[in-house]
Amino acid sequence: MIDLLYGRRPVYEALQAGRRHIYKLMLAEGIQEKGGIVSEIVSMARTAGVPLMRSSRRELDRVAPNHQGVVAEVGPYPYADLDDILSFAAEQSVPPLLVLLDLLQDPQNVGSLLRTAEAVGVHGIVIPQRRAVGVTPAVVNTSAGAVEHLRVVQVTNLARTVDELKRHDLWVAGLEATPEAQLFDQADLRGPLALVVGSEGSGLRRLVREHCDFLLRLPMRGRVASLNAAVAGSVVLYEVERQRRS
Repeated sequence: MIDLLYGRRPVYEALQAGRRHIYKLMLAEGIQEKGGIVSEIVSMARTAGVPLMRSSRRELDRVAPNHQGVVAEVGPYPYADLDDILSFAAEQSVPPLLVLLDLLQDPQNVGSLLRTAEAVGVHGIVIPQRRAVGVTPAVVNTSAGAVEHLRVVQVTNLARTVDELKRHDLWVAGLEATPEAQLFDQADLRGPLALVVGSEGSGLRRLVREHCDFLLRLPMRGRVASLNAAVAGSVVLYEVERQRRS
């Protein structure tokens, strides 16, 4: 299976992470190689022995949107497993921090949230194998390549995974706008934590919600009922980061 990564930053991060096999790098004719991120992309590609070819912008337009003159043919995304994430957290000597996505299907939402997750030091992401978006080129692009540095796990049953994380002494918090939920900044989020973010339309599924230890909500003072998943999840992740830092 071959993916097409597009855009300067996503291709740069894939080369820097070095986790995928990169078959070919395509640059638009006339693009400047001297200085800036394109120069770094070309340098890393040559060091890694990646074939480099020139293509017209029209040719690149046919294979990828918003490519910024840079497209790479790469191997499939290297999914991890749950033990990888927990071991990685243990090596950091800090409480584990995971994000679980419950059937999110919008690549823009997922990519934006994963970009925040990488920025705040989340140790891993868990997503369902079915009825949810995986790490697609669109997700990589929206995350600005951040997902190339993350450990992402696909699981068959998210509720069972929640229970497994509890057995590893993680607290599991579901993000849900319900009356019984705590305000996000009034909960203690400093310990081992898994944050569960629900889908764009219906939020957390009932079984997943019932398996959470507690629920969190954001205050909503305007007329809209909720924020999108990426914004809501990002707000809570930065609250986790603030509490742990202080």
